[in-house]
Amino acid sequence: MNLIIRLLLNALAVFVLANVLTGVTVDGYVGAIIVAVVLSILNLLVKPILVILTLPITIITLGLFLLVINACIILLADKLIDGFSVANFWTAILFSILLSILQWLLQSFLKDDKK
Repeated sequence: MNLIIRLLLNALAVFVLANVLTGVTVDGYVGAIIVAVVLSILNLLVKPILVILTLPITIITLGLFLLVINACIILLADKLIDGFSVANFWTAILFSILLSILQWLLQSFLKDDKK
């Protein structure tokens, strides 16, 4: 149940950012849910491989290269999903930064107080 709620919150974040950013478009709520699912799968399967392959440059740049990896994941999702498009690489970087912040804010409401 918690996974479904997180996916729906991620879809909400994708939909909000697609309406705010000019270079990002998504086709409706169902498209945002599909984007959230595909981004989750890509982050689960592809991102660890890319992080391991680019570990030396990530260490040299003190982790800033992870922004490039996130942008590549978003551009890959752009190629895989018909109803989702990102204008360019810089828009993908901005989208990934804002998506991470918005996901953090939305998912902070899910945490239970364990006092």
